[in-house]
Amino acid sequence: MTSRAILTGAFQRHIGVTESSMRQILPEVEQGLRVLLGAIKRNKQILLCGNGGSAADCQHFAAELSVRYRKDRRPLRAVTLTTDTSVLTAIGNDYGFEKLFERQVEALGYPGDVLVAFSTSGASANIRAAVDRARAKKLKVIVMTGAKGQALAKKADVAIVAPSAETARIQEIHGLVYHAWCECIDSSL
Repeated sequence: MTSRAILTGAFQRHIGVTESSMRQILPEVEQGLRVLLGAIKRNKQILLCGNGGSAADCQHFAAELSVRYRKDRRPLRAVTLTTDTSVLTAIGNDYGFEKLFERQVEALGYPGDVLVAFSTSGASANIRAAVDRARAKKLKVIVMTGAKGQALAKKADVAIVAPSAETARIQEIHGLVYHAWCECIDSSL
């Protein structure tokens, strides 16, 4: 297969998943926006967790919220649970990788806050544990996942399930969703 064919295929799969997402998940995206705006208007914080590329998405989304997206507005309370190496290594060493985010949700989360949990597969034990802890502490939970993440999606207040099993396409939809949320948040503030 030529590089041109590979590149064209990637673009075509992106377009296909984007079109499917617009048809299938727009109501959930709107519901997620309402959850986020409700928390923001009550000055609650948004906690974010994910592994690997999803950890990068957490940092990206948090930066858009706490700094700015398109226009100047007040900074919003967004905390990534993926970036403090001392906390991450201490939890990993003392409690295990499965507790990585759960322990931080326990420490930082309060009723009315929102946990946005990214897991393209829906199978990450540390994400499932964080979602369970957030539910127990009365946080709202938004899960960002893919087609294989149905079990995790059922634990959430809102589940954004990208209609794909391909990690790259799922992450592209997640990025599109949180950028669209940021645009709406900018508009409402």
